Amino acid sequence: MQVTLLSPQELDSLRLLERDLVILDVRLHEDHERRRIQGSVSNCVYEVAFQERLPALIATKATPVCVYGESASSHEAEAAAEKLKRAGYTRVYRLAGCLAGWCEAGLPEEGTGEFLPPSPPPEGRLEINTEESRVEWLGRNLLNKHWGKVPIQSGWLEITGGLISSGEIVLDMNGITCDDLATSPYHDVLIAHLRSDDFFDTEQYPEARLVIHRGEPIEGTSPGSQNLKVEGALTLRGITAPVEFTASSGFDDRGRTAAQAAFAIDRTRWGVLYGSGSFFHRLAGHLVNDLIELQVRVITHTP
Repeated sequence: MQVTLLSPQELDSLRLLERDLVILDVRLHEDHERRRIQGSVSNCVYEVAFQERLPALIATKATPVCVYGESASSHEAEAAAEKLKRAGYTRVYRLAGCLAGWCEAGLPEEGTGEFLPPSPPPEGRLEINTEESRVEWLGRNLLNKHWGKVPIQSGWLEITGGLISSGEIVLDMNGITCDDLATSPYHDVLIAHLRSDDFFDTEQYPEARLVIHRGEPIEGTSPGSQNLKVEGALTLRGITAPVEFTASSGFDDRGRTAAQAAFAIDRTRWGVLYGSGSFFHRLAGHLVNDLIELQVRVITHTP
């Protein structure tokens, strides 16, 4: 079954001929409320309940239905048409140009017309919400892996021009956990090993510190992608060494600055040498990869 593409004028004619035609707005519900094609109904394709709601909106699988999104450059109408096809609907149409094309053609529309522009992004120094922020680690040997978390003790981000320009994250190394062994008697054994001088020597160095010296936007990126290049330094076991990585940075629906990054560090740069094949020979089952993978998520308090 092919999806038929309709021009705005063709859809306007079809809705007069097919009285049972359903015009389905698949954008966000709040966008539908603000501005929509006259007589259309809302079913946001981004929501997992999209298909569950279809029977209540479309009488039968043979009922004609035309989907539209925001504009020709946005993919939500194509995604919705594909879902309708897979669900067995046999008369599926898609509006060329979507809502933007319909409005440009001067055809009937309705809605509140209200549009609240987003609040300007916060500026200045913002404290990190340590309850919602986290650092996760993953270490491997030849055949196995372990993973867990390191609590964020404190931190802040400096926001300049809507972007993270600098900051600091302080980690509580004594609070390190191993999530994959959480219910195992070996958990405490491994944690003691990680706290010892074999690894992070937390008795002498209870804190680690990630300092952001510079945040630079990556040109040509889209929302949700890696849009920030970060240059900084990590202090671990009393040794400070430079780090560079990319991050996805933005603002949540409460206006809080948020960022996530995933990168790997070579632990031997910070004197963590246990089980490293770069420094020891004939390690057999004691071999541990030099790289530790880190996933960092930071969220500031509400401005």
